[in-house]
Amino acid sequence: MIVAARIFVVGGLTSFRALFYWLTPWIYVPTMLVAPIFQILLFAYIGRSAGLESDEFYLIGNALQYAAIPCLFAMAQMVGGERYQNTLSAILVSPAPRIPLFFGRSLPVLLNGAFVAAFSLLVGALVLGVHLPASSLAPLGLVVLIAAFSCTGLGLVNAAASLRIRENAVLSNVIFGFLLIFTGANVPLDDLPSWISTAAQGMPFTHAIKAARELAAGASLGDVRGLLGAELLVGAIYGVAGYSLLRWFEVLSRRYATLERS
Repeated sequence: MIVAARIFVVGGLTSFRALFYWLTPWIYVPTMLVAPIFQILLFAYIGRSAGLESDEFYLIGNALQYAAIPCLFAMAQMVGGERYQNTLSAILVSPAPRIPLFFGRSLPVLLNGAFVAAFSLLVGALVLGVHLPASSLAPLGLVVLIAAFSCTGLGLVNAAASLRIRENAVLSNVIFGFLLIFTGANVPLDDLPSWISTAAQGMPFTHAIKAARELAAGASLGDVRGLLGAELLVGAIYGVAGYSLLRWFEVLSRRYATLERS
């Protein structure tokens, strides 16, 4: 039990720190803290000029959706980067239990995704002059954490794909684009084609964004518990699917000696 906990915590933190081996951690600031503010401002001013939704609508949608960047790319890089550096085989040949090995890598990603979304939400509100009720801040923090959990589950599926393809960045960008459109971050789901609205119910952020907007409008945490439960369920399903794919691809890699090649 102690060994598993050590693998979960220490292994996850070490792997997360390794994401910055190629540049100084300074790159974190423009990528994770500055870029989401510009995304929020872009869509907010498009909405203003077109006379569409309010600043609050775009603030909440884009702040939460931007958690996809750390959740998708970091999870993929934690597996794909190890594979690229030829260190993944050394990890997988070890007798370390796989659940803490893989899910331990997701914990710092989840926390980072929640931090990025929360930072974007608060700073974006200050820049745009959006008032968020003080009573909604704590519930919004919970929503942000659940949204990051949900997307980290999808990130685990994305990480599994890194065992089968050479370059995962393109796939991560494609998924990010789908989440930008399908989750209602910038266009109300009722205004989208019905098949997109239906598909959105099985994607991260959809329920969390709706819950966050209702909280900002004065709803209580109890009023959105159904939405939060749905978001947790989506994240859990993706997490289980991602872990299952990682284990399956690991078995195939051992069987056909394909771990170090695409």
